[in-house]
Amino acid sequence: MNKLMKAILFIMTMMVAPAVNAQTGTDQNLTAKQQAIVRIAALTGKGDLAKLKMELNTGLEAGLTINQIKETLVHVYAYAGFPRSIRGLQSFMTVLEERKAKGINDEIGAEASPIKGERSKYDRGKSILDTLLGAPQNGPQTGYSAFAPVIEVFLKEHLFADIFERDVLTYTERELATVSVLAGIGGVEPMLQSHLNICLNVGISPGQLQQFVGLIKSSIGKKEAKSPQSILDEVLKSKK
Repeated sequence: MNKLMKAILFIMTMMVAPAVNAQTGTDQNLTAKQQAIVRIAALTGKGDLAKLKMELNTGLEAGLTINQIKETLVHVYAYAGFPRSIRGLQSFMTVLEERKAKGINDEIGAEASPIKGERSKYDRGKSILDTLLGAPQNGPQTGYSAFAPVIEVFLKEHLFADIFERDVLTYTERELATVSVLAGIGGVEPMLQSHLNICLNVGISPGQLQQFVGLIKSSIGKKEAKSPQSILDEVLKSKK
């Protein structure tokens, strides 16, 4: 009887373990939509419009709405500039026209919700940044923020209030888009390191970040994936 009970308990444990892992994210992969956001943001930052058109189609087929993809392409401008973002939007317009000509009607999706409350944009942006970083940032300004205080104001009011506050994309989706476009443009390792840490703060697992690097490798190149992999290794090592 004891052996039988042990066998039953072992089988039950093996059945429960995968469910626990799924809830904690231990073995969780990025969803098809998240993978599409990674590739779209990376290719837009890189400026590879031919590949981008293919991934825009893939994103729509994965279930991203038109507004979610537009929001991803707009989000890119905060990191790669208006030219890359606008070229991405123009490519998306072409894709939608081609799909419509084939009789494909894609879901438009929700618009951004109106902003409620009377707090200033600076205070709203600071609150969002505190949430992303996982702790309030109340110390004196240092580094580039002390050197050029106006850029710190722009970051709080525009990037984290005007852009991150728009709920068409979640914080998780925006951070995936952010690290992807940073990987795409290259040469911005300190910012990439900071946002990889934020990714962990907003619930993206180490395994999912490894998958992100793999997507960078397959979508924009092995060379471009080397730096993100090295930085991710450092970030994960620091968490142990």
